[in-house]
Amino acid sequence: MAPARLSNSLFGTFRAASHRPLAAVCRQRCSYHSYDYAEVPPFSKAESAILSSAYAHVPGYGFTIDSLKLGARDAGYLDVSTNLFPRGVFDLINYHLVTQRLALKDNVQVPDNGEKKLGVGSKVRTLTLARLRANEPALAIMAQPSYVPASISELAKLADEIWFLAGDQSVDSSWYTKRASLSTIYSATEVYMTQDKSPNFTETEQFLDNRLADLMKVGGFMGALGEWVNYTGHSTVNVLRSKGVRI
Repeated sequence: MAPARLSNSLFGTFRAASHRPLAAVCRQRCSYHSYDYAEVPPFSKAESAILSSAYAHVPGYGFTIDSLKLGARDAGYLDVSTNLFPRGVFDLINYHLVTQRLALKDNVQVPDNGEKKLGVGSKVRTLTLARLRANEPALAIMAQPSYVPASISELAKLADEIWFLAGDQSVDSSWYTKRASLSTIYSATEVYMTQDKSPNFTETEQFLDNRLADLMKVGGFMGALGEWVNYTGHSTVNVLRSKGVRI
């Protein structure tokens, strides 16, 4: 069997992080949680009605225009209402990304090891793995190069959500570096997951654990976040090549 080929555009997005201050990128894209103001709803009433109905058809029809049309009908709209979604199928994918992120706080129960509660790092690992597993139905479409920018935008929000739910209380520059680091780890693991054929994605879970361990062991000894990202990028390339991905 010929080795799988990963899109240069997709992986180039990941590798580009090593050539740009990632914390600066995170400053531009990351939202933050406010205890004083309610979060603006991510979708309008009509969009939410159609997309939620369409999402119910994904198990039978996948992330397709057919699901969108059926969702519009179920919500009481004409088929032409799908024009509300200029990105077509990816708007349904984006609905999946956003709703799964927002559902983390209710759907993921962080285990308590007896009297000793898990630390922030362990909670980050649990939340990240749960979010990755929820992406399984959308992996093939999300890997397409034309959808990468929107996925990255949601990625920044996801990294913030995970650190927030894990109990991170940083108020200094580490607020940015933690989220940028997790964004890099998450995106690398997601790329790995698209090539993983192991039962229940056990190799993806190990890959995530290794990247988190790399951050703990190596991150503190490097002078800049960009150096760590570059290290992680090269490490990820080598691992993916070992699985037959031509990069």
